[in-house]
Amino acid sequence: MSRVKGGTTTHARHKKVIKAAKGYYGRRKNTFKTATQAVDKANQYATRDRKNRKRNFRALWIQRINAGVRAHDESLTYSRFINGLSKAGIEVDRKVLADLAIHEPEAFAAVVDQAKKALAA
Repeated sequence: MSRVKGGTTTHARHKKVIKAAKGYYGRRKNTFKTATQAVDKANQYATRDRKNRKRNFRALWIQRINAGVRAHDESLTYSRFINGLSKAGIEVDRKVLADLAIHEPEAFAAVVDQAKKALAA
């Protein structure tokens, strides 16, 4: 039997890693060994930061809701507002509430009033 040489497979694998490392600084972009390390670490960061992005957006939405609530009633806090929403039976997620607070202040004011009534009762 003839000998099988793995040149094409190895070349394709190396090319894939080098392509993923495009734009990196120094030898990290064109030397296979360092490019492999850099790409592996970049993938670790990407996996971790997909979770962190969700946390960051949730924190941003909470800040926007809190600012919107305090603009309508300075004695009402975010946590009491959320409590009022649950007592009123209003099930709207934080993303939508933050969007309402920014783009439709009248509708958000109506939601705040509903929450305040539920808290008072």
